[in-house]
Formats: sequence, C-alpha cells, structure tokens
Amino acid sequence: MTELPGVTAATTPPADRATTPRADWADPHWRDAALGWVGDQLGRLGRRIVGPVEPRVRPWSLVWRVPTDTGDFWFKANNPGTRHEAALLAALARLVPGRVLDPVAVDAGRGWSLLPDGGRTLRDALGGDRSLLSRWERVLPEYADLQRTVAPGAGELLALGVPDHRPEALPDLFEALLDDEEALLLGAENGLSVETHERLRAHRAGFADDCRRLAGTGVAPTVQHDDLHDGNVFVADDGYRFFDWGDASVAHPFGSLLVTLNSVAHTFGLPEGDPALARLRDAYLEPWSDRHDPGTLREAARLAVRVTRVSRALSWRRALQTPDPARAEYASAVPGWLQELFEPDPV
Repeated sequence: MTELPGVTAATTPPADRATTPRADWADPHWRDAALGWVGDQLGRLGRRIVGPVEPRVRPWSLVWRVPTDTGDFWFKANNPGTRHEAALLAALARLVPGRVLDPVAVDAGRGWSLLPDGGRTLRDALGGDRSLLSRWERVLPEYADLQRTVAPGAGELLALGVPDHRPEALPDLFEALLDDEEALLLGAENGLSVETHERLRAHRAGFADDCRRLAGTGVAPTVQHDDLHDGNVFVADDGYRFFDWGDASVAHPFGSLLVTLNSVAHTFGLPEGDPALARLRDAYLEPWSDRHDPGTLREAARLAVRVTRVSRALSWRRALQTPDPARAEYASAVPGWLQELFEPDPV
C-alpha cells in the first residue's frame, strides 16, 4: 500500500495493469475478494457494512451501493478499457482535492475504487427547469479551473495510463479507427454505411488540419472528462464535485464542451445556435482569457468540439472491449459519434 492524502491506494506497475484480464464480476470468488477489499478499506475508517450491496452492471463497469453504519459508500470496478479511472481518481484527489469526488481507496491494478456518497447531482438540482439553466454558468468555470490546475501534471496522467487524445495524437487514432470495421459495424443496419465510411476517409486530411490548428492555439493539454453532463456533477455547499471519469483522456481541454452543450440543449430543448449555449461556452472559456483573446478562444472551442467527436468514438470503443454480450446494446455509439463529424457545431 502507498498512501496519498485522504486516499489509500494499492498500486500495480503499469505493465502489469495492461495485462490484467477482465474480471468475471459474476464469479463468487471475485465477488468475495471485492467485498473483502471493501470491508477492509471501510474498517480503516471505523465503518462496517450493514446490509447487502446493490449492484448496477454495465459492460464497462460494475458499481455497488454499499450500506454502512454511517451511510452509503460506492464501490466501482472498471473493465480493462476504462481501468485507468482508478489511478486517475487518486491523482486528481492529490492535484485538485475536493474538486472531484475524492476516493476513500483505490486499487489501480484491479481498477477498483471506493468512494463516499456524493449527495445530490446537478441533474437533481436543476430538474429540467429552464430558469435554473444559468447555474451551469457557475459550474463550468469551476471545471475549467480544475483543468488549468491539472495541466502541469498531464505527463503524469499519461504515465498512469490515461488515454492520449491530444490534438497531435488524434489524426493517427482516427486513421486506425477507420480501419476497425468491426467496431464501426461497417455495413450493418445500426453501423456505418460504406458511403459514410468513404466520406470519413476522404476527410482525413481535413481532420488532421483541424487538429494541427487546435494544437497551435497554445492552450495546454490537460484532463478532459469527455462525458461532462448534469448527471456527473455533484452539488455541494462549497461548490461542485466532478465524478465518473471512465471516459477521460489527456486532451485539449475545450473538448469537454461537446457533451456539455449537447446535453444542455437536449435537456432544456434549446435549438442549434441558441444564445444560452453561447453564454455557457463563454463562461467556460473566461478563465483562459488571462492569456488568450476571446476570438482565439472561441475558434479553439469550435475546433475542439469538432475533433472531440472522434475522442468520443474512441472512448466508446475502449469501454466496449469486453466479451460481455450486453455490449451490443451500446455498440452503435462508436459509428454514431464518427457520423457526428459532419453535423453542425452546437455553437
């Protein structure tokens, strides 16, 4: 065991992590081992489990609600494609303590994390009420400040196994993804059509140019959540806590706006180009205005939102690298996000 402030972290060398197979979450031996680990970590805090765990299973992770004598805790086990989340959580708890849902304990090698209950989410707080939309204007600068604080540690995150989606890396990743016909469901009813596949291949040079221009904006790469919506933010008395980092990568920070603006538009029924979306974009960008002019920031945001559609496809492909048959329910997300490259930008 190695100790981090507020976190007990069991670490495994990166090479060992890479070869760790997917656990069989239904195996009683695996379950016993996980329950034993959870019980040990809670025991360190003077807590004890007082009832059966309640599972939620997805192809990419298993989550247990763990009832204790002092309230609920949450255990998460990631599959190999999202296993970096555990190590990332430990790093973020050290780099930006209190800005994420700081874990009680992590085992990076096994992709396990134990977290306190985060309370009410932003989704609960907003309840779809259009009059509360401006609350996002307070959330986004806090998230931007988190990213700016973490940026000097981007190399450390890459060494921990957090995926590299920096603009310089994305063209080659895009090229390789276009060769993965299985992940693209090429020619299938719910997959990528042959015509769209050819259109994407023809777009490779244009995509690489977008990435080159984005890299040239001078905004440092950092952690990029890649799934920042109101269900992944907890509301606290002293601010907000950002959680569920399984899709995260080291990337251009502004790519986070893709999911955020899309989800806000969907939740509140906002049309494309709605001024409210531009206000949210500008609220997010404002912390960077100390070094960049507004025009440069907005152009960087436009480029980042566009290229991050490939990042989303890559994240889904990683998450679905599992033999779990339930993956079929989500498999269309990989080609779906690639097709979004030809859709209008949200702002």
